[in-house]
Amino acid sequence: MNNKVILVVLDGLNHQVAHDCMGYLNALIEQDRATLYPVISELPSMSRPLYECLLTGVTPAKSGIVNNDIVRLSHHSSVFSLAKQASLTTAAAAYHWMSELYNIAPYNAVRDRFTDDPSLNIQHGCFYHMDHYPDEMVFLDAENLRQQHNPDFLLIHPMNIDDAGHKFGLDSSQYRNTARGADIILSNYVDVWLDAGYQILITSDHGMNNDRSHGGILPEERAVPLFVIGDSFSHQPTVMQQTELCGNVCQLLGLVDHGKAYNSALLNKQPEFIRQQPCNTSIKTSASTNTNNQAEKSENSL
Repeated sequence: MNNKVILVVLDGLNHQVAHDCMGYLNALIEQDRATLYPVISELPSMSRPLYECLLTGVTPAKSGIVNNDIVRLSHHSSVFSLAKQASLTTAAAAYHWMSELYNIAPYNAVRDRFTDDPSLNIQHGCFYHMDHYPDEMVFLDAENLRQQHNPDFLLIHPMNIDDAGHKFGLDSSQYRNTARGADIILSNYVDVWLDAGYQILITSDHGMNNDRSHGGILPEERAVPLFVIGDSFSHQPTVMQQTELCGNVCQLLGLVDHGKAYNSALLNKQPEFIRQQPCNTSIKTSASTNTNNQAEKSENSL
């Protein structure tokens, strides 16, 4: 079984806007090729803390990454580090805060913008540091990385939706149209990725409010989408927690003993666990059903 994974994090995308504006992804749902699950973000609903949550499964209050100004490497195992330990290939086209969390901090654009180093957690990277860096370019960067390196795990992280929200607010044509633009870009790649053997997750870190910001507990700031596309997903109703995304990606990659919480109901079948880590001493939206969550053994007990 080929268990390669692409995770797309559309920064700042509110769930309702994704539901209403992303016609291509909703077309896949109508054709029973994708499922949309609502997810409530952890707190604070800010970017860097939630990047860490998505990729380690650790809440901001436990990770210590509690605001955007904390510039340091993560203290926890991530999808990137676990995949690297299992001799898998990792790549990312992403905002430079991802490099600071999982490769080198602080970020130096000359040194770090283009990364090609097997010793790093993100082995192959194309990072950017301007919020208005075009989404289309981020996807082009990502597709170049995919074709050049055939990564087992690829993170794609565009910023324009969040940028539009900060400039114009949640209830603005600019914000909605930027989400529509990302949907159009995705329509050019999803079938290509599926044909290449990838399982695809598309989500966000946080939403947006009409004050042109986020960080609090308003539903529009915390409600984010999770689209799943691929035959390894159950496409059945379940309640997905943001802290479970990391563990579910690890399950899809076939990693064993990752110690991350995950929602087994999200998955159609368990991937073959062939990648042993080294030992080291509405629409088709989910309804409210109980999850069969696996207890995290290490990270969230800290």
